[in-house]
Amino acid sequence: MTEMGGKPAGAAPSGPGARRRLWFGLAALALVAGGAVALGGLVTPEAVLPRIEAVQAAVAAHPVRSALVFTLAYAALVALSTPGATLCTVLGGLLFGWWQGGLASLLGATTGAILLFLAARSLLGGPLMRLAGDRVRPLAARMQADAVSYMLFLRLTPVFPFWLVNLAPALLGVPLRVFALTTLVGITPATFAFATAGSGLGSLVAAQQRAFQSCVEAAGRRAAAGAPCRFDVSLDAIVTPGLLIGLTALGFAALIPVALRRLGLLGGKR
Repeated sequence: MTEMGGKPAGAAPSGPGARRRLWFGLAALALVAGGAVALGGLVTPEAVLPRIEAVQAAVAAHPVRSALVFTLAYAALVALSTPGATLCTVLGGLLFGWWQGGLASLLGATTGAILLFLAARSLLGGPLMRLAGDRVRPLAARMQADAVSYMLFLRLTPVFPFWLVNLAPALLGVPLRVFALTTLVGITPATFAFATAGSGLGSLVAAQQRAFQSCVEAAGRRAAAGAPCRFDVSLDAIVTPGLLIGLTALGFAALIPVALRRLGLLGGKR
């Protein structure tokens, strides 16, 4: 069936309007990326942990409100693709304990990922698919056919940047329901692992805080001008090779149904 003018019914709109929408989406993405880089410098151990005592006092006084603020801030951080999500998860465990901190981080990360997914799909998904045409359609079709397995692989495997795994599925036509569910399930192991590690950092952070304050007081004005007073709590002690290997193994396990279908050992699309 065709519409007036010979255009197939249901065809995606194209032309100057679609191009303007694409450029608008790319400009918005560039602004988000620039803001993420600028904000990323604020989400560091040196910027956050020296003030931990004041934050802990606020959490103790207003636990529910503090957890809500933390969750919303985490969602905004993820939606803006700002670096520092792992540190924030560790901080959540330190402030609220492994269970509450892990849950708040999980809800915040999932909410932020969904917001970014929806924004990317609305602004860029259609225009980019029309621009790429046949070059991307086979990849999109394969992604959609095994969306759950591929999304779990991408979420569980700690190789792929979180922001990229939020954007790519939106551009490849992954359904929102699949994206949301696999994000929630896929990031759960790492989220609670980091929150658990954070919940045990209290004494280490307190000792490093005392050393940091002593350095600042001794350096005086030189510290304010950029003297090398560092808050020496490295995430390398938390993100261990064993944890990365375990998460990677879980990620590849999610691809087992895809491999079985390709080999003809499981029903469904090959």
